Amino acid sequence: MNRKRIIGVLLLTLLASTSWGQTAKEIIKMADDKMQGESNKAVMKMTIVRPDWKREVTMKSWSLGRSYSLILITAPARDKGSAFLKRTNEMWNWQPSIDRVVKLPPSMMLQSWMGSDFTNDDLVKESSIVNDYTQTFGADTVINDMVCYKINMIPNEEAAVVWGKVVVYIEKENLIQLLIKYYDEDEFLINTMVLSNIKKVGNRTLPTHLEMTPADEPQNKTIIDYIEWEFDLDIKESFFSLQNMKRIR
Repeated sequence: MNRKRIIGVLLLTLLASTSWGQTAKEIIKMADDKMQGESNKAVMKMTIVRPDWKREVTMKSWSLGRSYSLILITAPARDKGSAFLKRTNEMWNWQPSIDRVVKLPPSMMLQSWMGSDFTNDDLVKESSIVNDYTQTFGADTVINDMVCYKINMIPNEEAAVVWGKVVVYIEKENLIQLLIKYYDEDEFLINTMVLSNIKKVGNRTLPTHLEMTPADEPQNKTIIDYIEWEFDLDIKESFFSLQNMKRIR
């Protein structure tokens, strides 16, 4: 993009922006709320890509705020019926093939979820990017002709989080997350997530294609595509129970 076009995009964004005076934390919260809603239900396909093979997993998910989530695996056949439940700070995995519920300790939050490049924490969103981090603005960045906030997030001392630093790039006009970089405690880049295929989902404008790539294995990646996505449904806390995790279909 040439210099004049960059200047034009910057001016248009400044004129259209409704976020004057808002803090980095407020921007993060608004962007996060767009992706979460009061509650949501989704049908997703996850594709794990490796140099020599590819694996697809389909799933349904339900969430209520940041405190409750339930993920049900619907394919492939060997994993069908497996479920993951999060209630506040606790997480369980139901394995119907062995008729067993396993409680996952906090130490497992950084481990791979179902062999993918996403962690357990990424999928159930145990940590809160709003409350567990201190957010500060970096320099504005242009991604795919869209001007973005760059927001650096450093974990609070008391926060039980898996990342040492997270950098989020959020498109200014519609507050769409486009790029997220995850670093360890020594600020070495671990994972990069690119969010794309922006669509209207109800009254929201959201990315529906997510690609996570590990920095040390750039030939690997995990893709999540949202096939269906609904927001602000009437879901009660009681839905997120161990009993329902076993019988949900």
